Amino acid sequence: MENVVEINNLAKDYKTGFFKQKTVRALDDLSLSVCGGQIFGFLGGNGAGKTTTIKILMGLLYPTSGSAMILGRPISDVTMHRKIGYCPENPYFYDYLSARELMNYFGELFGLSRTERSRRSDELLDLVGLEEKARDRQLRKFSKGMLQRVGLAQALINDPEIVFLDEPMSGLDPIGRREIRELIVDLRTQGKTVFMSTHILSDIEALCDEVAILRHGKLTATGNLNDLLSSEGEQQGFEVTIANTNVDQLKISLDGSSNFLIDDRAAGSIIRCADEADVERILDVVRKSGGRLVGVQMVKQSLEDYFTNDKS
Repeated sequence: MENVVEINNLAKDYKTGFFKQKTVRALDDLSLSVCGGQIFGFLGGNGAGKTTTIKILMGLLYPTSGSAMILGRPISDVTMHRKIGYCPENPYFYDYLSARELMNYFGELFGLSRTERSRRSDELLDLVGLEEKARDRQLRKFSKGMLQRVGLAQALINDPEIVFLDEPMSGLDPIGRREIRELIVDLRTQGKTVFMSTHILSDIEALCDEVAILRHGKLTATGNLNDLLSSEGEQQGFEVTIANTNVDQLKISLDGSSNFLIDDRAAGSIIRCADEADVERILDVVRKSGGRLVGVQMVKQSLEDYFTNDKS
């Protein structure tokens, strides 16, 4: 599919210090592209440059150098904004508006009719899980999680082709996180592109087709998530879970080999080993001792492993 976001050699410097004589590079020569119709994960720790990148794409900051395009148009072309949605990490709205009034306001900015604004507002507030009784309450009385839901709703009021979400799960409880995950997946099903910035690895693994990893303002990896995880180390061995086996006797039977790591738990023992030959040896010992096999699973590198081991 065509690229809906293209970033070329983007850099951003900030002046710091009392006399603004020092320069800090928040974003360093960033280049990447995002294909349409997918969930793209923009991953990095605090201060990695994720929010700076999104603010540049939204026209809220000017880059020091480089360029970017969204939907085939330069980011300086404000007419392109009619086709995009944006929810910042910490949405801030006029405190004395209600959720309905806020949605009506944004709908009017996009030229929606009164009937369409009302319909879209109710539809989207339902979608993000904001209770009916809260919709006419002033936003200053909302919790952080409730404001996050409203922020997500307003990002979709114009039925955008691409949605930029900066830490979309921020402030949400476990139920809310699950609901927003389902919403993001549904956006992909509708053919929309989601550009999602986060430092929460489980959200990336659960949702994203492709990822880009930032570290100290520099791009360290990008591509299909499965390809990235299999590119380093691939399979990391097996875990064999057994029950009804004496652990001390098991260690003796395996000759105390360093190839096996045994974790004894109340529900049974987990034995970690390197390859299939080791699995066969474990099963043979378990059968002879009258034990019971609970399960065997392959252990692969997780995104957390990849992210924490990436020192570049």
